[in-house]
Amino acid sequence: MTPDTQQSAEVQANLVKSLYASPASLMIGAVAGGALGLVIAWHARLPAITAIAVLICLVGLSRSISAVYFERQLAHQNGVTQPIWGLAYELGAWAYAALLGILTFATLLLSEDATLHVLAVCLVASYSGGISGRNAGRIHVAVGQTCLSLLPTSLGLVLAGGLSYTVLGILCFLMIFAMADITKTTHRIVLEALQGKYEKTQLATKFERLARFDSLTGVENRMAMQMRLREMFDGRRSDQDPMAVFWMDLDRFKEINDSLGHMIGDQLLCRVAERLSRALDGRGHVARFGGDEFVLICPGASRAEAERIADDVMAEFTHDFDVGGYSLGVTASMGIAVAPGDGQDSDELLQHADMALYQAKHAGRNRHAQFAWSMKERQNRTYDLEMGLRGAMANNELVLHYQPIFDTKTGKITICEALMRWDHPTLGRISPAEFIPIAESCSMIEPITAWALEQACQDAMEWDENVRVAVNISPVLIKSDSLPRAVIAALMQSGLRARRLELEVTESIFLEDSGRTNLILSDLQRIGLRLALDDFGTGYSSLGYLRDYAFDTIKVDQSFMRGVEENSRHRAIAQSVAYLAHALDVETVAEGIETDDQLRCAREMGFTNVQGFVLSRPVPAVQVLEMMRQMDDDSGSVAMLQDRRRA
Repeated sequence: MTPDTQQSAEVQANLVKSLYASPASLMIGAVAGGALGLVIAWHARLPAITAIAVLICLVGLSRSISAVYFERQLAHQNGVTQPIWGLAYELGAWAYAALLGILTFATLLLSEDATLHVLAVCLVASYSGGISGRNAGRIHVAVGQTCLSLLPTSLGLVLAGGLSYTVLGILCFLMIFAMADITKTTHRIVLEALQGKYEKTQLATKFERLARFDSLTGVENRMAMQMRLREMFDGRRSDQDPMAVFWMDLDRFKEINDSLGHMIGDQLLCRVAERLSRALDGRGHVARFGGDEFVLICPGASRAEAERIADDVMAEFTHDFDVGGYSLGVTASMGIAVAPGDGQDSDELLQHADMALYQAKHAGRNRHAQFAWSMKERQNRTYDLEMGLRGAMANNELVLHYQPIFDTKTGKITICEALMRWDHPTLGRISPAEFIPIAESCSMIEPITAWALEQACQDAMEWDENVRVAVNISPVLIKSDSLPRAVIAALMQSGLRARRLELEVTESIFLEDSGRTNLILSDLQRIGLRLALDDFGTGYSSLGYLRDYAFDTIKVDQSFMRGVEENSRHRAIAQSVAYLAHALDVETVAEGIETDDQLRCAREMGFTNVQGFVLSRPVPAVQVLEMMRQMDDDSGSVAMLQDRRRA
């Protein structure tokens, strides 16, 4: 059905409704017509007129009953009308009008009573005037009624004879055209009003759909989903009734948008919505939460059923998506929360599904995860640490400890690696492995690193000129302009020479290299800073980085030194790294030296420096300075330091 045909049908149905719009007026007209007809019949005392009057009463009564019945049927059928009702009204209206016309015609010709003549003509004239407005919704009905009532009346007046009757008959005939014109005008006004109402209804329906449904995929949008979830959650028969919520997003969807364009991305989202609906197969509802995120609501789904639904959804992503001529292999991650165990209200359930989604993505993506309350505890701790971290520097809670790095030949301290420590006032000592990622995620890493650089440079000014200080640099800082400024500011404020500051970076800093990394590191080296590659060997292309970047120091990860005295493979790898660094004229540091055998092996393999607990743990700056002084007094060596530790 086309929109025009649909609109026409809607308007025509409303025009039919307008015929029955006022059952009371129809009943009053039927009672008035029947009563006047019976009065005329009573005074005329003629069988023909009496029969016509009785028929008028019967037709009027049937029309009144049908009007009341139509109104009841309309209420039961939600406003839907059947075509038969329009035909029934037409036949009844025409029959009633024809009977009134015949009654007047018979009264004028069979009765000599002028009073009855006036009464009959007035009845027809008033009826014709009334129906021209009341039945204007259907022009042919109103005009037909006017003709059927006024034509016999006009003919009867002319045949009755007399100038006054003839003139009145002519006027009644002309009244047909006047009433038809009034009917047409009223019909146009009614039609315009109904069309305006239809368009307004359609516009309201369109806006309601836009408000509830996602314009791209056609599934429910975020607002409608939240309303539905709240209604379904509150509408459960029992608080123990299960309900599952799934929060899903596509893995690396941004890469598709960036490489293939947003049009392909939009088409992919539409295909995903279709597959999600197919996977649910009537077991729940799909909504697009925003971007590439979708939320599924499955009322009555237990934890076991939720697992089955999740498996069905994830199975849809084992097949490629054919989009715009591309065959895209797309994966998704999903978090699941099931009421009542995972939440006591809709908002909490949705929040916990989001937490489970984060866990699924953190675990490697392309999987689903069930919510566990330990996730909530971790989130609360993360929030507490984030809030505490914002005031940690102001409250002097952050301190630097230093782990010395020793020259394998002289045994002297050549470098001190700055390691941050946080003593939380209520949570106690917080590991850097825990709070550094939080600092990176909440934009606190820049001020913390600037403080660490400043403090490390100031502490290094107390050391021997030949001892360097090493500061670890987060990959996040390479993406901003703050690192060069922080380094220069720390050097200028402390007066430390640039060659005594060493920046340690890991291979992850190069994973999303756009040329900016090389530019920043080269600029820093140009002013005299040293660059160290930390945790060497744990990344994906370490040799490539050695080729592309001029590192001053390579720190071999402790995993290679662990068991090096017993494992020949570990020893061979560590040995080759030492040889390679020597050929490149680069210093090396063997990390994680925890035993005397590991220390001996590091020396034998040719490492220039060693670092580990067997030599020294990270200690405050005061202890580092004291250690340096004692080693100078003792003509310090690694052996002497070990002897003191054993003692």
